[in-house]
Amino acid sequence: MTASDPIRHTPERTATGGHMLVQHRVVFSLGSNLGDRLDNIQEAVDALFDAPGLTFVALSPVYETSPYAPPGVSIPEQGDFLNIVLVADTRLPPENLLERVLNIENSMQRVREVRWGPRTLDIDIVVFGNVTMDDPDLTLPHPRAHERAFVLVPWADIEPDVLLPGHGRVGDLADARQSEGGPSVVRRRDDLTLQPPA
Repeated sequence: MTASDPIRHTPERTATGGHMLVQHRVVFSLGSNLGDRLDNIQEAVDALFDAPGLTFVALSPVYETSPYAPPGVSIPEQGDFLNIVLVADTRLPPENLLERVLNIENSMQRVREVRWGPRTLDIDIVVFGNVTMDDPDLTLPHPRAHERAFVLVPWADIEPDVLLPGHGRVGDLADARQSEGGPSVVRRRDDLTLQPPA
């Protein structure tokens, strides 16, 4: 295993009152294209686990990609993103996890004034176990994850055989996005590494 290979940990289930508490598997996508991009992502990974409720499972290698926008949408000029996928187990409700994500983004001066614009930090909750939600603040699974190579390719490094509900196997989706070419192609940065949460 090289320094840039996925980092894994097998979490344990917790017994309480004679019952096993089944944890939800949660997948995060993190990206940054302002400031020290790698440091921003490392700080966010650490912050996600600073409070209780998340158990680390796996961390993808670092990838670099051109800024993304849906077809036909013009975006402001900006630099390339660094992106990773982080997998964890949790017993927190999705609303509590979203609140943690937003607090981390806000603490790192995430600005939302320009849609598809540059950002210090972007954290998306991609899936939350088998939970489905259609809420203005949080849609699960993420409605555009299947279109995004910068989510699918790092995720496929960790869990290629996992199914993205309604779309298929993550590894197959990642291969399809990579083969399309264009700005959706992501480039693995083996020269950049992140530390898993302590």
